[in-house]
Amino acid sequence: MKIDVHVTPLGLLAGDLAGRGVVVVDVLRATTTVVTALANGAKAVIPAATSEEAVRLASNLEKDGVVLAGERRSVKIEGFALGNSPREMTAAAVAGKTIVLATTNGTPALVAAQGGDPVLVGAPANFKALAERARAILAQRGELVIVCAGREKQFALEDAYTAGRLIKAIRKGIRKLALNDAARASVALIDEFAGWEEALEGSEAARQLAEADLGEDVAFAARVDRFGVVPVYADRRIT
Repeated sequence: MKIDVHVTPLGLLAGDLAGRGVVVVDVLRATTTVVTALANGAKAVIPAATSEEAVRLASNLEKDGVVLAGERRSVKIEGFALGNSPREMTAAAVAGKTIVLATTNGTPALVAAQGGDPVLVGAPANFKALAERARAILAQRGELVIVCAGREKQFALEDAYTAGRLIKAIRKGIRKLALNDAARASVALIDEFAGWEEALEGSEAARQLAEADLGEDVAFAARVDRFGVVPVYADRRIT
């Protein structure tokens, strides 16, 4: 059995993940936002690599049931109904709606993971349910790939920490498990922090969010097991 971690989606080519079980992680904030939206009744989330693509995708859907959401440099995109804050994804705002989401790091990572089967969307917010599902995939397929969104095409502490925690959670009882170098480094990172809150708050992403008066999103994202849903990305839709 083997688990590979990619600390960013850079270098992933079409077909690299074909038929492989994949988990995509962007803790601050896209995957936390997706999990929250679906847990609060959103019909689906459609990730877009750019804001322009989001507008184009939304234009092809029934307008009454579509909500444009996204951010650039942490701030809500002008003209979009919602930003990328999980705290915005209330039942009142998203229930029954299709959310077209464009973010700096998370949605490009999701788009890059197309071809994986299945592609799971993960965060601390759905950690226990995610770990159970990921462990079942590993047992069935013999391999698992964790794709971290990273931050501005570079390593992101909060994503790698989450990858390490996920590996630790699903490897229990498995005698032989091969890890690539990034997976081993992610597991080693666990011991550097007391828990989710410390790891997330110590990240560059958290500092950027605090500067944008969005520090409460970090606390929201650090709360583990808020939800029991495990979103699955297939055919350009997360449900």
